[in-house]
Amino acid sequence: MITVDTVSVEQTAARAALAVPGVQELQPSLRHSLADAATYIRRTFGSLTPSPEAGIHASHTPETDAWHLEVRCALNDHRRALDTARDVRESVRAAVSSQLNARGRTGNVTIVVIVTRIRGGRAPLHLRADL
Repeated sequence: MITVDTVSVEQTAARAALAVPGVQELQPSLRHSLADAATYIRRTFGSLTPSPEAGIHASHTPETDAWHLEVRCALNDHRRALDTARDVRESVRAAVSSQLNARGRTGNVTIVVIVTRIRGGRAPLHLRADL
């Protein structure tokens, strides 16, 4: 049986999530942010942008061959956040499942999408008190 490493699954998931319209970037998790802060001194200038995989956390349960992925993303406001999150979930599920099936793996894939923020250029909504 061919093994599938977590980093490969995270890379596949990152590519799939970033391809969804409305996804602006993937947001690093706290563990990635802390690791980046700890290694900041060793970085070269210009490489401060975290890798897209930093916004993905994959875990594998060998007993059931199940995968659980957490996708943390920042969205733009051009689409409803719910629609974008659903599309991210389905795109990541399809890409990761395809990768695993190609390697003979048939375990369940669970995707959780966390929207960390929504960025946009829309004017803020001003409510009028006299209405």
